[in-house]
Amino acid sequence: MLSSGPLRALAVALLAVLVGALIPAVTAQAADRTVQGGRLDWGIKSSFQSYVTGPVAGGSWSLNGGAATVGGSQFRFHSASGTYDPDSGAMRAGFSGGVRFVGHTKPDGSHELDLTISRPTVRVSGGRGTVHADMTSKAKGSGKVSTSSQVPLATLDLGGIDMRGGGSPVALSNVPSTLTAQGATAFAGYYTAGTPLDPVSLSVDVAAAAENPAKKPAERPAGKDKSAGGADDEEVKGALRDAAVDWGVRRTFREYVTGSIAEGRWTLGDGAQDGGALFRFPKGKGTYDAKKGTLDADFAGSVRFTGNQLDLTLAGISVQVKGGKGTLAADVTSEGRAPRRAVSLVTFAAGDFTAKDGLAVLTEAPATLTEAGAEAFGSMYRAGTVMDPVSLAVAVDQRAKLPALPDLGSDVEASAAPKADAAAGPTKPAGVDDAASASASSSSDALTYVGIGGGLLLAAALAVYLGVRRRASTASATDSGTGTDSDSRPGAGSDGPS
Repeated sequence: MLSSGPLRALAVALLAVLVGALIPAVTAQAADRTVQGGRLDWGIKSSFQSYVTGPVAGGSWSLNGGAATVGGSQFRFHSASGTYDPDSGAMRAGFSGGVRFVGHTKPDGSHELDLTISRPTVRVSGGRGTVHADMTSKAKGSGKVSTSSQVPLATLDLGGIDMRGGGSPVALSNVPSTLTAQGATAFAGYYTAGTPLDPVSLSVDVAAAAENPAKKPAERPAGKDKSAGGADDEEVKGALRDAAVDWGVRRTFREYVTGSIAEGRWTLGDGAQDGGALFRFPKGKGTYDAKKGTLDADFAGSVRFTGNQLDLTLAGISVQVKGGKGTLAADVTSEGRAPRRAVSLVTFAAGDFTAKDGLAVLTEAPATLTEAGAEAFGSMYRAGTVMDPVSLAVAVDQRAKLPALPDLGSDVEASAAPKADAAAGPTKPAGVDDAASASASSSSDALTYVGIGGGLLLAAALAVYLGVRRRASTASATDSGTGTDSDSRPGAGSDGPS
């Protein structure tokens, strides 16, 4: 049999294995996760919107940076980025897009009220939440313009919401918000600190921290290998490699579809993508003349608008650009009418559409409705009506990448914010749906399984250690003539358990 020395060494070795097994697992669980994509829906303050567009201020608001509208009075900010700690619930999620409010127009065309709020960032730490934003405002009375970056604009009432977990997406719904003192100053003095603002809803995707890029094998550019006899880039320069057209149709039309009158929705098909304020029709195929800057291309994707007395589908999107002018057409299907093919819907200014660095781009080109387009929309709008701008990108080089579409994250609805029940214990991560909850549960189970395995190792080490103690005690008792022999159960005087 082993002497007490080797046994004691074995116990120490088992404990070392236990520590080595547990530390990496706990470290992995505690590591921050990357926020990559998502949306923030916030009306800021609905009554302020009404004031700006009402008879007193006689103003308006406009969106920038890809921001959109959702519901009756909310603005949607997109493309979340940041970090999330599933252990503490701490989160930093920054969003893109902004909204500008103007009102009280002066004779010279300027505005007494001019406020821009953009790039909102939600920070959560220690059970407290704050919305920060970039703000440019014109003070009441003096008209002094001030610009501030990431002003702590509003506090969030997170009472009872457990942000811990680890599932994806992490979502909050209708969280009450209140204007801060700094926010009141940046808000040009229209409201005082403590004023209730509109509730905040968000949904962000989270993923484990990315691997070290240096450890990943280098990727070869797509295309043919020259060594295999393929054509090089110069031989195919000017060919249409990829293309996409982005168009939101018309903001007020989208709001009408989802509003209280039509009570409808839109659905995308055949590869079309929703960018919040616009739809992307991808996989352009056709011809592009790099020298003349002309294009004749067809795109994938469709969008269908349905609601009360409304059923309109736009598919088979095509774009032609020639002589500095562009036309966007579509196959139109509407309830009660025969389908019409290649209907010219809008025209837009194309300007310079020559390729630079392998990419020909038009960004938010102003678009107007055609006569045929007005008929396609059931005469809801007259010919010449300003529609949403058209953005167009054509890649003529294999290495050129199309502009990114606003990232709205996973297509889930944020559920109502849960309230913690002291008797029931902590809730699941705020707003996480069933699938995300399952993911969070898997993460928790993984930690639990590590604990079980560690417990088994600990038990084994403890058993060996106690065995060493027993043998040492027994040997001591035998030497004094008061104990039992080595094959007997330890007596009451033993250091081991009875």
